[in-house]
Amino acid sequence: MLRIHFTPQDMTRVRVAPGPDFMWEITNSVQTLQRTDGERVFGAWRRWVRPRLPEGRHLLSPLLPPYGYSPDFLTPGSGDRTTLRAAIDTLLGTPRPRLRAELAQLSGSTRLPDWTASLAEGDTDALTRLGDALHAYQAEALVPHWRHVRADLEADRALRMRHLMDGGTEALLSGLGPDVRWRPPVLEVTYPVDQHLRLDGRGLVLQPSFFCWPTPTTLADGELPPVLVHPIHHTADWVGPAGTAGPPTGPGPLGRLLGQTRADLLRASRTGCSTVEAARMLQVTHPAVSQHMNVLRAAGLTTTVRTAGRALHTATAEGRALLAAEDRRAGRGQGDHPHP
Repeated sequence: MLRIHFTPQDMTRVRVAPGPDFMWEITNSVQTLQRTDGERVFGAWRRWVRPRLPEGRHLLSPLLPPYGYSPDFLTPGSGDRTTLRAAIDTLLGTPRPRLRAELAQLSGSTRLPDWTASLAEGDTDALTRLGDALHAYQAEALVPHWRHVRADLEADRALRMRHLMDGGTEALLSGLGPDVRWRPPVLEVTYPVDQHLRLDGRGLVLQPSFFCWPTPTTLADGELPPVLVHPIHHTADWVGPAGTAGPPTGPGPLGRLLGQTRADLLRASRTGCSTVEAARMLQVTHPAVSQHMNVLRAAGLTTTVRTAGRALHTATAEGRALLAAEDRRAGRGQGDHPHP
C-alpha cells in the first residue's frame, strides 16, 4: 500500500499535469511490454511493436523490469522536459552519486548487464548509448501512436478538471479510480510494497499515463518532487490489425452517420473536453470545433457549459447511448481499462 500524507497546504497544491510525460510513457511502456496482463488493452500493440523494436530495447529492459523497483533517474521530475530531447538531456545530466546509488539498488533485485557498471560511473559512452536507445525506442514504439496517447490523456485531463470544478480537490483525489482511496488526510493507493510519501507542503502532481498499468505508481525516493502516475481510460481498439489507429479516427458506422469529425468530437466528449482540447486532439481549428459542436448540441448529443471563458463539451445521455451502441456493434466494451 502506498500512503500519501497531505497537509492543509498540500490540498491547495495539487495539480494535473498538462499532458503526457515523455519519460514516464517510455518507462511504463517498456515495463508493460514485458508483462502479459492487460491483453485487451495492450495485446495488439505488443504484437505490433515487438518485431519493430530497435536493438537498443535490450539496453532498456534490464533497467525497467516489469515488476518491482526501477531507478528514479529514468523519469526526471525537474529540469526542462518540454521535448523528448530536453527530457533525455536532463536524464543524462544525473549526478554520478545518484546513478551509482540507484543502479546499486536495482542490482539487488535484478541481474544487470555488464555495461551498467560504466553507466553507474557516469561514463560518457554509456550515457550516450542510453540516450540513443531512448530516442530510438520512442520513434519506433510510441511515435506512431502518439496522437492517441495525447488524445486519451487530454480526455482524462478534462475528466479530472470536471471533478475539480464539481467537488474540489477531495473530489479530484477520490475520482482517480478503484485503486485509489481518499481517507483524509491520506491518499491510499494499491501498491506492491508498503511506502509512505509525506508531501510536507510540496503539493502533488497527478500525471496521467497511457502505458501505466494496472495500478498507479510513484518515485521510490520521497525526497524528489512528488508525483502520482496513474492509468487512464483507453479508446477501444486504439491499435488496428496493422498497427494503425482504430477509433476515433476510423470512419466506421458512426463516422458515416455523423461525419468523421463530428463522430470524433462526440467520442472526445464522452468524458468532457474543452474547445481547445478538442482542437488539439483532432488537429482542427477552434472555429471548426465550435461549428460541429453546434450541430451535435442541436441534435441533443452534447451539452456545453461555459465557465471563466472556457467551454466544456460533454456528451449527453443520448450521445453516450449512441457511443455505447457503437461499442457493442464493434464487439468492444468499456471494461477493458482500470478506471470506470
